[in-house]
Amino acid sequence: MNTLTNRYLAATLRSVPAPRRDEIATELRASIDDMIEGRTDGGADPVTAERAVLTELGNPDVLAARYADRRLQLIGPTYYLLWLRLLKLLLSFIPALVGTIVTVVDAAEGKGFGAIGPGIVVAMQVAVQIAFWLTLTFAIIERTQTAVDLPEWTVDQLPDVPAHRDVSLADTIASAVFLVATIGYLPLQHYHSWVRDTDGDNIPVLDPALWSFWLPALIVVLLGSLVFEIVKYRIGHWTWALFGTKALVNLAFSVPVVSLALSDRLLNPALGERLSWLADADNRNTIGVAIAVGTAAILVWDLIDTALKTRRQTA
Repeated sequence: MNTLTNRYLAATLRSVPAPRRDEIATELRASIDDMIEGRTDGGADPVTAERAVLTELGNPDVLAARYADRRLQLIGPTYYLLWLRLLKLLLSFIPALVGTIVTVVDAAEGKGFGAIGPGIVVAMQVAVQIAFWLTLTFAIIERTQTAVDLPEWTVDQLPDVPAHRDVSLADTIASAVFLVATIGYLPLQHYHSWVRDTDGDNIPVLDPALWSFWLPALIVVLLGSLVFEIVKYRIGHWTWALFGTKALVNLAFSVPVVSLALSDRLLNPALGERLSWLADADNRNTIGVAIAVGTAAILVWDLIDTALKTRRQTA
């Protein structure tokens, strides 16, 4: 249950050593129950008594530090929790955002996969800069004893008890990154592919004629898949409705790719002018069959895997 006591326990236990969590949970819950009972025996309302007891116990992060015998201190203890909260917040998105922007800009300039390395390096540099300057700022505030009016902790700040999720954030991020990379590659290969003609001009890998309908349609399907991944994560577990939606989205992408590959309409015919082995019709047919079989195999495997997960999570 998502009661204040359960939320307080969850907030406290997340910062204590794992081997001691059960022991501390039992001890702390018993103490809270005894304190609440003592107040209700005196005529206090149970809800009011619970809030008063948890307020008296104070910030769960401070209590967890006492259980773990850990000092909440970097330069000094006064602003440690505020420093830690701000550091986690800033590091959670700023380095990734800056690194992504650098990668996209470099990729647009024709560096291809070589743009990933500089993006990672810049993200790491930004993370170090954030940690250094934020820590220095709080060290100066601590040393100069600058008065900072910090709000008092209240029970209303307690986070909800973490819910068990069958759909992990890591899997969702991995799927989203793959989809974004695929969406980005479709227009990128038209201007910056790995094949050049004798004059050094770009030769798109995919047939440019597909931009009249099929490539925009596939991009729309991929965007739909990206939205689906977000919705799936928000729901937190597989349902048969989600399975049906995923099957439709996967088929909407795989069927056109298989059809285009088997009819020799997927790859750019101009590739044969640069890659002599692609000028042979039999070779093109072999590649088309390989693409079609690979796409179909991935589709079938993904649907079977998803069906098993759905069955297990809805049983």
